[in-house]
Order: sequence, then structure tokens, then C-alpha cells
Amino acid sequence: MTLRSVFAATLLAAISLSCNRSHVTTVAMIPKASADIILADEEKALQSPDGLFKDEHVWESQAKGKSYITSNRLVIRDAAGAPSYIVNVVDDVTERRIANEKIAHLAHYDALTDLPNRVLFREQIERELQNAIRGEQFALLYIDIDEFKGINDSLGHHVGDELLKAVAARIRGCIKPTDLIARLGGDEFAVIQTAVGDRADVVEFVTRIHDAIRQPYQCLGHHLATDASIGIALAPQDGTELDQLIKSADLAMYGAKAEGRRTHRFFEPAMDARAKARLTMEQDLRQAMIDGGFEIHYQPLVDLGSNEVSGCEALLRWRHPERGMVSPAEFIPLAEDTGLINELGDWVMQTACAEAAAWPSRVRLAVNVSPVQLKSPTLALRITGALAASGLSPDRLEIEITEAVLIHDDETALAILHQLRAIGVRIALDDFGTGFSSLSYLKRFPFDKIKIDRCFVSDIEVDGSAAIVQAVVNIAAARNMTTTAEGVETEAQREVLRKLGCTQMQGYLFSRPKPASEIRPLLGVSSEPARASA
Repeated sequence: MTLRSVFAATLLAAISLSCNRSHVTTVAMIPKASADIILADEEKALQSPDGLFKDEHVWESQAKGKSYITSNRLVIRDAAGAPSYIVNVVDDVTERRIANEKIAHLAHYDALTDLPNRVLFREQIERELQNAIRGEQFALLYIDIDEFKGINDSLGHHVGDELLKAVAARIRGCIKPTDLIARLGGDEFAVIQTAVGDRADVVEFVTRIHDAIRQPYQCLGHHLATDASIGIALAPQDGTELDQLIKSADLAMYGAKAEGRRTHRFFEPAMDARAKARLTMEQDLRQAMIDGGFEIHYQPLVDLGSNEVSGCEALLRWRHPERGMVSPAEFIPLAEDTGLINELGDWVMQTACAEAAAWPSRVRLAVNVSPVQLKSPTLALRITGALAASGLSPDRLEIEITEAVLIHDDETALAILHQLRAIGVRIALDDFGTGFSSLSYLKRFPFDKIKIDRCFVSDIEVDGSAAIVQAVVNIAAARNMTTTAEGVETEAQREVLRKLGCTQMQGYLFSRPKPASEIRPLLGVSSEPARASA
């Protein structure tokens, strides 16, 4: 055994006796010749003037899973200056090593599902792209869990987390060993399907994923069901660069969501063009808010008994400097998606209330409020502020909502509606009869009015719609609600509605929506602009 081996054995023996201590000091008494040999090999060059050595070396002990670091090596010399002792201070760095390994893992893996995260997945896609250059086609899938936010918000994040872990396990069970899966964040997952032959291979794979995700879940005592919107990009045809391919898959996923969710879409070049057009419109929309490019037009609601105007519905219009009037069907969904609807809605409420304050007291103001606005807990407070600033009596304001507000039994929306009712604001259910369970909504909230959708009015004379309208009128009367028929365009329609007992009509027969200055004469007031009270 060499001198170095003797020294190492002595050190290991000391450590093995002290492996539960964080610091171990070992002392070796050695002959001068031996010390000279040890020092001559590697330590003399590192020795500092005070006798300490600057070297630091991490090594594994014979104790399983243990790591040590040797530092602060000190040589004790005798009176003649010859080395007689070498003192090593050894630190147990096992916990530090484990912590570093955990940090490295967290940097590349999702903490909830233990799937690769976005950082590691991008690295994996880069490797697959190199294979694609050599002719190996693969598919990149972006998977968005449908209605996850509603589940998460209504049942709590702990239930949402359990659902995400279950979904991750379901997707993982669909892939083959060479495929890759990641959680990108929130409720978005991504999968690389390797060795793809053609689109049929991908469709079969996506169908398996859909079938797996659609199976019922049991999460912390809750019976849940969900689905997914899946976007697909094929490499190399849909992108040979990382960001390009990711963008293609992302656009395809949003295409699937736009199709009504619960489906998949392959990337198409037209999707990119639509995305650019959408971005341009969003920028124009924001600029219009700065420049004052919006207007409010008002459409009268006529009492079918007296033929007098009893109300006006405020309708938002956008006059684009290049495109002219932009349809609300184009910009309202965009405003909702971007959150701009809240600022726009406040402007409409303030402006319309100020206008209506100058109308005769018999004329009410109706304002549409979107489901997105009704998610804001401060909406009732802001509407109250608009009423106070304008001087309009709360009972002259009618808020119109669609059944989409109540589909998920949104507690925030219901609370806001009750707050508004408490101060005297009236609530109307718009587009009644077009949903799947409209009657159930009448039980969940005491509406003041039901608006009958134009689809029942347009054919009221020929296809049996009259019976449906009669049923709605009877239900409303039994619950002390009024009814407004939308889209009335002929005298015959008006007469049928009057005979059926409908309260109001709204449509081109009486008037199209008009700017405030043109609507005032129909109400018997001056055409001078209304002013908000101080």
C-alpha cells in the first residue's frame, strides 16, 4: 500500500465514523519523508503563507449517497519546520448536492405534474427539428383544456390542480416511448408525436387523446368532465424553426377554440393572416378609445298598447377612419377577449345615462352588459357612480344580459345583479329562447323583462312561432315580467304580437338605431345635446 493510500484510508475511516456530522476533522501523524512526498505531488504549489491549502475537492464516500468536500488542509510543522501533521477539514455536502439537484430539476420540470416544462420542451423540439431536416416528420400538438377556468374558479385551485394532474396522466398514457410531453403552464399541454407518416397517423393519435381526456374524473370528491381544444402543426412543412412551429401550433389551437372547442385543427396559412388582421384590429380598437372613435346609437322600444316610445336601447358603434362603420359582431368579441370591454362598457354607461337624464321620465334606458363585465366585482359600484353623476333615476335604467352570464352559475354575476336590483335598476334577459335551458334561468334570477329573440318574430305568422311567443308571454305575465319582441319589421308582425299580449316591440318597423340627436325628436324633446349634471 502506498503512502497516499495509507493517508486516504485514514481519512475514510475517520469519515465513516462521523458520517452523521456536517464537519469532520481528520489528523494524520506522518513521518517527515512521507509528508514531503504528499506535499511534493500536488500541495506545495497550493500552500498559502499561513500554512493553509487553497485546494477544494468534492468526492463521494463509501457511505451510500453521501458527498463530501475537502478544504482548509493545514500542515503542522515541528520546531525545525518539517511537516509532522496534516489536518483536513471535511464538510458533508450531501444536502447541498440534493438541493442543487432539486433546483436543476425544478428549472426543467413542472412542479405540479412533473412533466417537462416549457424550457426543457423547447430544447426537445430543437432536437426533433434537427431530425426533421433529415426527413423525419413529426407533429407538435398544443392542447388547451376546455372550461378549466370555470372549474378552477368555482371549485377551487386544489380541485383544479388535481384535475390537471389527472389530465397529464391521461395524455401521458396515450404516447409512445419516443414521443414527448410537457406542461406549458396553466391548462396548456404540448406533445411531440414522433415518426409521423401522414395526417391519418396524427388524427388517430389526437382521437386517442380526446377519448382519454373525455373520460369522467373524480377529483377530491367532485365528479368532473372536461374536453380539450387541440392545435396541430407538422414539421417540417409548418415550420423549420422553433418559434415558427410553436406559433403555428398555437394558432391552430385557437382555431379549434374558435370552432366551438372540443375539437382539433391542423395549422393552415390562412390562420396566420387572420391572426395578423386580429392584431391590427386590436391596435385600432385601442387607438379608437384614445381618439374617441366610438358612438352610441339608440333604438326605440315602443309600447304595443299605447304606441308610445317607452324606452331606448343604447347600441355601441365604431366609426373606423378607413373602414367606416365596423360591425359590433366583429369588435365586441375582440373587446371581450382583450378585456377592453370593461373600459368601453363604462364609457357607454356614463354617456348613455347622461343622455337619458334629459329624456321624459316615462322613457327608460336599456344598456347591454356582457358576461365579461359581470365578472368584475366593482361593476355595480361603477354603474351606481354613472347614475349618480348623470342624475338618472335607477328605476329608469334597464340592464340587458344574455343567458351566457348564468350558464355556469356564476356567483359573482348573480351577486352583482342582486346588488343592482337592490338599488332599483331593472334587469332584462336578452335573446330569450335561443339557449338550451332558458326556462331554468327564470328560476335562478327574478328578471323584470324577457326579450323575445327575433328568430321567433320573423316567422311568427307561418311556422308556429306564435305558439312559442304566447307561451313566453304567459310565463312572463305569471312572474310579473314584461316582454319585448325584437326585430319587428312588418305591421302584420306587430298585430300578432299585440294580440298575443306582448308588452313592447323593437325593430325597423318603427325606427332603426339612430344617433342621440336624431332620436330626441321621437321622444318629444329638444335636439340639443344632453349634458351630464355636475
